[in-house]
Amino acid sequence: MFFIIFDLEMALCFFAFGLLFYKSKGKASNYLTGYNQKSEEERKKFDEDEMCKIYGKRIMYWAIPFIVGAMIDVFKPGIGCALAWVVWIILLIWHITWIPDTPNYDMTI
Repeated sequence: MFFIIFDLEMALCFFAFGLLFYKSKGKASNYLTGYNQKSEEERKKFDEDEMCKIYGKRIMYWAIPFIVGAMIDVFKPGIGCALAWVVWIILLIWHITWIPDTPNYDMTI
């Protein structure tokens, strides 16, 4: 039962943070690593609202492995949690290295 609750809590956390980023209207951009260190001139090159929506969607996608993991944990306790973390790590690496094809979105630091 612990693993099911843990997976669902992780999914809820990721979904909530993703939703907050998505609905922030660009205000959450200050929490993105590297972006908050840019000058005002450099920040004008970015569409902050679109950037927060992109990252918000990414964070919400991170909830999916934990929801699936909770379903697996019903039948095989612990296995679903372990698989969820493996999939999450893969998604994290993919999202860190993925460069979106969005206009006005420059990933250079």
